[in-house]
Amino acid sequence: MRGGEKVVEELCRMFPDAEIFTLVCDREKLSPLLQSKTIHTSFLQRIPTARRNYTKMLPLMPFALEQFDLQAFDLVISSESGPAKAVITRPDALHICYCHSPMRYIWDHFHVYQGDLGRVGRFMMNLFAPLLRIWDVTTSARVDAFAANSAHVGRRIRKFYRRDSMVVHPPVAVQDFDWQQPREDFYLCAGQIVGYKRVDIAVEAFTKSGRRLIVIGEGPQRERLQRIAGSNIVFTGYQSFPVLRDHLQRCRALIFPGEEDFGILPVEAMAAGAPVIAFDSGGARETVTPETGVRFKAQTIDSLNDAIDRFEASQGWFNPQTIRAHAETFGPEKFRRNMIALIESALHASRGGMSIAPAAKEQDTLPGE
Repeated sequence: MRGGEKVVEELCRMFPDAEIFTLVCDREKLSPLLQSKTIHTSFLQRIPTARRNYTKMLPLMPFALEQFDLQAFDLVISSESGPAKAVITRPDALHICYCHSPMRYIWDHFHVYQGDLGRVGRFMMNLFAPLLRIWDVTTSARVDAFAANSAHVGRRIRKFYRRDSMVVHPPVAVQDFDWQQPREDFYLCAGQIVGYKRVDIAVEAFTKSGRRLIVIGEGPQRERLQRIAGSNIVFTGYQSFPVLRDHLQRCRALIFPGEEDFGILPVEAMAAGAPVIAFDSGGARETVTPETGVRFKAQTIDSLNDAIDRFEASQGWFNPQTIRAHAETFGPEKFRRNMIALIESALHASRGGMSIAPAAKEQDTLPGE
């Protein structure tokens, strides 16, 4: 239940009768709402260990996606940071793609992902990536309208697909967080401990400064980072959402050293009243403002420590209520409103004025409107 799954969950609230098609599904890890839906999986589901190693099946994904039979549907919404937009729809169906990002591992992050692979993995990536790029660009033509989860992703869509998009920030469950909890003397870094998240910068910077840091998450880099971390750094491993929420509500600030397409976690931290110290790139440029945190220019130990120094020198400037108010601008109501506007605009363009389902329109009204 990460950002992509939460987007699908909100889409299911908008369209309660919708069915879900997905390459692989682990129902036990889904929310109750998603578990209640009709879910169709691909032939990849039948491969042993598919639920754990689905990312290694990338070369098979085009075949699996194109076998989905969507002829019963006149509206298809694909939610993807990979190949999901390649599904084949009816000629008269409307296909909206909510794009978290064009496939990073074959485009702008190709060499970053290669660095985390062994010799066999790099060979396979070099073999299949050129064909996947051709297929990825070709299948972008199957989409009638793109929604980008940030302006940063919108620029990627324009660069790689030569398509326009509408920015629709993902929904953040702001009301799940209490912004009035007292702050404690520790910083928090959370998420997958993988290369592009740059948790290593946070660990090395805090080891150098001696400040207290809690790291929540799992990943292939965890063991190495634990070996180099100072005694002031605590690794908790994977934690449930209530535990993560508790830490966000109590931490001095969230450390966010990677480049993310949007980054729901910083907005969740702000919903909990916590300032954010983030790398000045990607979605953080759209979410972290001078009133809600500090951005640092380079992914280096010194740049991060300098940002923390600046944060501590001006900590009285950050008001938890102001930070929470900013987070509320990324709530589910705005997501629904923008998605409906995009869908209706595309319907008017392609069908001369059809309207979407009443269930979606009923939820397009903000309280007080």
